[in-house]
Amino acid sequence: MRTFYNDDERLAWNLAESLTEQAEESMREAEQALETWKTGKEMNRLRCIRKGISESDAEIRWSASTAAKNAITNNGFYVGLATMYYGAAAANYSRALYLRSLGGRPMAA
Repeated sequence: MRTFYNDDERLAWNLAESLTEQAEESMREAEQALETWKTGKEMNRLRCIRKGISESDAEIRWSASTAAKNAITNNGFYVGLATMYYGAAAANYSRALYLRSLGGRPMAA
């Protein structure tokens, strides 16, 4: 259990924890989008092989597909969102540590 020195420190720490959870959720979404892209690429490659289409042409077809573009866009969006949340969490952790450095008597958690 954490011990806090003042309410501002507690608020900053709790906000940082919440932002970290949101960042982790965004990263899960990004990973899911990347997995969608990988799965779709492999399925497209296999489908093209069955039709006698070369792997390079299959790659071009997959890259031009709406599903591929959506998966890459979603991945980029969620990675950016996670980066923003992690940055905000880091700022709040720093604020909490700064407020702790000001000292005072510990409060009950």
